[in-house]
Amino acid sequence: MPQEKDMAEKVLKSDKEWQDTLPPERYQVLRAKGTERPFTGKLLDNKKKGVYKCAGCGQELFSSDTKFDSGSGWPSFFLPISGDRIEERKDGSLLMTRTEVLCSRCGGHLGHVFDDGPRPTGLRYCVNSASLDFEDSDEDTKK
Repeated sequence: MPQEKDMAEKVLKSDKEWQDTLPPERYQVLRAKGTERPFTGKLLDNKKKGVYKCAGCGQELFSSDTKFDSGSGWPSFFLPISGDRIEERKDGSLLMTRTEVLCSRCGGHLGHVFDDGPRPTGLRYCVNSASLDFEDSDEDTKK
């Protein structure tokens, strides 16, 4: 499912270029490391088959096959398409230690990963809808 074009060079833009490129809500999440309110994201209840891509650069990040309902209020996945699609960093904000998840291609903030997910990985990638675009692959919607 991953495409060769997704593995292109890093996307490097100035903060001004990101502000000019992204809608305010997406800029706030992807570049300013914001978080959308729980249960408000457009992709939370998406049940279609397809691929979730970075809204900043288009890199494929997660397959719908790994999405699950965590009850957290944000789209959740137990596995990225490939380990090289995301980067993880220690995040000490909000008086707690968490692991931040970023797009490896453009450095956009996606959300956080926790170790309370389902099998087989036991991980829960808790991702903001505003940081994602969805490419539908449902056969029924293409007819």
